[in-house]
Amino acid sequence: MNQLARRLGVPDAVVIGLGSMLGAGVFVVFGPAVAAAGGGGLLPALGLAGFVAFCNATSSARLAARYPESGGTYVYGRERLGPFAGFLAGWGFVVGKTASCAAMALTVGAYLWPGQARLVAVGAVLAVTAVNLRGIGKTATVTRALVALVLAVLALVAVVGLVGGPVHLDRLGEPGGSARGVLTAAGLLFFAFAGYARIATLGEEVRDPQRTIPRAVPLALGVVLVIYLVLAVVTLGVLGADRLADSAAPLVDVVTAAGLPGLAWVVRAGATIAVVGVLLSLVAGVGRTTLAMARRRDLPGALAAVHPVHQVPRRAELAVAGVVIVVVLLGDVRDAIGFSSCTVLVYYAITNAAALTLGRDPDRRLPVRVLAGLGLFGCLLLAVNLPLSSVIAGFGVLALGAVWYAARTSRP
Repeated sequence: MNQLARRLGVPDAVVIGLGSMLGAGVFVVFGPAVAAAGGGGLLPALGLAGFVAFCNATSSARLAARYPESGGTYVYGRERLGPFAGFLAGWGFVVGKTASCAAMALTVGAYLWPGQARLVAVGAVLAVTAVNLRGIGKTATVTRALVALVLAVLALVAVVGLVGGPVHLDRLGEPGGSARGVLTAAGLLFFAFAGYARIATLGEEVRDPQRTIPRAVPLALGVVLVIYLVLAVVTLGVLGADRLADSAAPLVDVVTAAGLPGLAWVVRAGATIAVVGVLLSLVAGVGRTTLAMARRRDLPGALAAVHPVHQVPRRAELAVAGVVIVVVLLGDVRDAIGFSSCTVLVYYAITNAAALTLGRDPDRRLPVRVLAGLGLFGCLLLAVNLPLSSVIAGFGVLALGAVWYAARTSRP
């Protein structure tokens, strides 16, 4: 058995998209973004990251409706641009998101038990894998509860900041960094958006995908963009650029600066819950892309099996969990954000390139081909303007994948 069951409607798909985005990014990424772009550059960078994400989401939704099966851009690239483009997208997604899984797990450990962060991280990976192995319905149910808790915590931070901050709106207009700094910040902020297309990677499990996916992806992205804009204004307005740039936990610092340090533990708990939610959906998404690649023998064929009862890619998810645990034990959290952003931006560049081949869509009012072109350009622009170490590592791993693909396909 190698087919998945269609169990997700629009609400479930939106929840999984929200759970994929409302994670560690919103709790940590404003700091490095302000450090790169300055106070005045934060909102332009956030708007740019959101616009690129919207272009990507539009392209992803169109392609997912046309090809409603697991794998996301790995499938779209193969179908529209050729096997190598599909492989490169799938390789970048699996490698980059595996690093993201490890970063999320290590973040859980850092919040819950800093002295034993790696041990807690391994436990978190095992726990979310156990949930995912019970079926995508269980994943959506757990994610719904996690999203509700995270939204409550984020609303608490916004209200506390607005009421007791105070929020100095003049800080939003402080001199920013260079144009390069804004692009770097936008690339880093993109990490906080990457997740909306998790709905597309689960396309084989969505009911009525031609209707559900084009509605769920932009809806989830729009909700998250509004939340991020509010929190960006609050954090920068309360803390100021210098303090925000140095902050490892800006939302905790907001409630502390507002005179309510006793609420810091609530925010830390919310961050932990958010990260677990992201990790839950990440492992599910990477497992589905691994399944799709294994079906076409771009990864070992044994990983293509689907569990006959729970109808999940059991072997693929166990393999992903195993690799994540190895990275957790050996890797570092800080480098993962830039590395993941680089590989995932290339992944979405291929998404937009594939969407350009679909032609015009007379049923849509949006200029979808223009958005796909802008998304392609924007992804590549943000990718090459990330920190140099992230660019070298990201493109280096993609090059290694390309060499392996060439070697495999050249064999008789």
